Amino acid sequence: MTDFLEIGTITGTHGIHGEVRVNPACDSPEFFTAFDVLYWDPEGKQPVRVLSARAHKNLALLQLEGVDSIEAAQAFCRRTLFFRRADARLEEGRYFVAELLGCEVFDAHDPSVRYGTISDVTETGANDVWHIQTPEGREILIPVIDDVVKAVDIDARRIEVVMLEGLLDV
Repeated sequence: MTDFLEIGTITGTHGIHGEVRVNPACDSPEFFTAFDVLYWDPEGKQPVRVLSARAHKNLALLQLEGVDSIEAAQAFCRRTLFFRRADARLEEGRYFVAELLGCEVFDAHDPSVRYGTISDVTETGANDVWHIQTPEGREILIPVIDDVVKAVDIDARRIEVVMLEGLLDV
């Protein structure tokens, strides 16, 4: 499992005291309020303390340690921020997209049947849809619902599903 995941990209400044606007790479800007420390790099070698975080429309507004003027904030535009996976809490059965990408998908009734790997995730209103890239180069779209997804083991990078009628038809 990846230790550090992208949380968002700084898109601009907010006000004159160094707050930055962040376009979230997560479900909601409220997710930012759970972190006291974020990172400038995906290895976690450059931490930055979060002094305050709040949602504003579809963005997060952050006050970061050492960024106390509009000029200082402007220097960070287009920079990506990361969070430590161990610092995040998700509800049971919820996963980060970055953790799902590349997972192998197998048949729940016959584990020797491999459908392919997750290549993308689309968020719809009702449920997410996983894009499965088959070994033959086809794409299968499966809804992330209880009737289809039977087991997810992120550590093993393995997912077991039951293919409903019509899901394999192209």
